[in-house]
Amino acid sequence: MTSVLPGSADAAGRRATLGVMGGGQLGRMFVHAAQRLGYFTAVLDPDAQSPAGLVSHHHIQTAYDDPAGLAQLADLCQAITTEFENVPAEALQTLAHTRPVAPGAAVVGIAQDRMAEKAHFAACADVSGVTCAPYAVLETPAQLQAIQENRADLLPGILKTARMGYDGKGQVRVRTAAELAARWAELGGTACVLEKLLPLTAECSVLVARGCDRQVASFAPQRNVHVGGILAVTHAHEGNMPPALATRAREAAVAIAEHLGYVGVLCVEFFVVDDGSEYGRLVVNEMAPRPHNSGHYTLDACDVSQFDLQVRAMAGLPLPQPRQHSPAIMLNLLGEVWFDANGQMQEPDWHTVLSLPGTHLHLYGKMHARAGRKMGHLTITGPDVVSVKRVARRAAELLGLPGLDAI
Repeated sequence: MTSVLPGSADAAGRRATLGVMGGGQLGRMFVHAAQRLGYFTAVLDPDAQSPAGLVSHHHIQTAYDDPAGLAQLADLCQAITTEFENVPAEALQTLAHTRPVAPGAAVVGIAQDRMAEKAHFAACADVSGVTCAPYAVLETPAQLQAIQENRADLLPGILKTARMGYDGKGQVRVRTAAELAARWAELGGTACVLEKLLPLTAECSVLVARGCDRQVASFAPQRNVHVGGILAVTHAHEGNMPPALATRAREAAVAIAEHLGYVGVLCVEFFVVDDGSEYGRLVVNEMAPRPHNSGHYTLDACDVSQFDLQVRAMAGLPLPQPRQHSPAIMLNLLGEVWFDANGQMQEPDWHTVLSLPGTHLHLYGKMHARAGRKMGHLTITGPDVVSVKRVARRAAELLGLPGLDAI
């Protein structure tokens, strides 16, 4: 892959342009990172009000699989990425016929399907040193019967749809064989995996960037707290995890990316399971072929953000090892923050929140707030972990955020 140099132009004098499939907040932050380096940007998203489309040089307002839209994106751009894993893998394959696409359609396709994803984790367990939770595939009534009769060890468990599940969607807990059958029927008998419910003590994630030249950069693991299946708090500071466990997670994430031949930014999420040992055992949960909500703190606490690395990886530029200069805690801002106790719309008290030291507010430009919708995030940085935690607790109190006891 030839580097797409910042500020360069083609024979017709057009400025170097980087494209992104998807117009959400991740695309918006990618666009900002690319523009800081002098690139033009193009976004393909069907929503006229998409956050990334509103700030990009070009917004191609078509469906993700529209041939004319894909042709226009390919014509405009020198390289293309995606901001979410559920863009059709076939569309990325079409673009790859004429343009570098990172990550590629094959690895995005693996991340789109929990069955393929778990098979990949199993295939690279020897090199990554981690396994996924015990599980079984459920696609047919015969497989349901086999699980009921022979896999009692998987219950209680979590039934997850194989595709289109995120932020807790498409997931239900099941305790008995009868409950498993009932919940699978409620999901329409769609392809699922049944995972054994494990005794979790923590959750963490690792961000890895890998270039087409196999150069790798990564961030230290961040510890995550979820409420209702949606990320609420991310701890990115010294002491957020035992050092030995953090090193293991980082090495495992890099090994998973290497095994995929990945190009771009990859987030690998892990469970920490209580196995009776001092620190617990790492279990790989899932991966996202893109920057991740848990890595947003890198915008304010690191000299190079996850989005800077996404731009560099897809453009074939050097990947510096990021340096975190401040301890940080990130608080997710969901649509509930914009409503009072009576369900009436209200603007959050940003004046008071921003009067707190070390607060960095990022709003995503979404026009309408609703429950569970990611509207923005607040990152708190400071000179030490104690002061960061103190400010984060106060900010969470002012905004009525969940997960306060986890700060």
